Amino acid sequence: MRYSPDRLDLTLVALIALASATMALAGAARDPVLVDGAVLALAAIKGRRILLDYLDLRSAPALWRGLVTTWLMLIAGFAWAVSAVSVLLS
Repeated sequence: MRYSPDRLDLTLVALIALASATMALAGAARDPVLVDGAVLALAAIKGRRILLDYLDLRSAPALWRGLVTTWLMLIAGFAWAVSAVSVLLS
């Protein structure tokens, strides 16, 4: 019998890889605004994978997927803006 990974297994592997990339980026803090943006982008990608596969929004209507993705991007964008302002003010 041959094992065939399903979507949740592949998403788990992708989340582990993205978490490893996030940790690697966090150690390379040459330009804090750029690194913060990259870390938040990876977090947004991880959030989208979790929303689509673990919360099963992949089978939801496109409107719901769009609304939830927009909400996720707004939160990541706001977090990056706060980080950028704090770096610029210091």
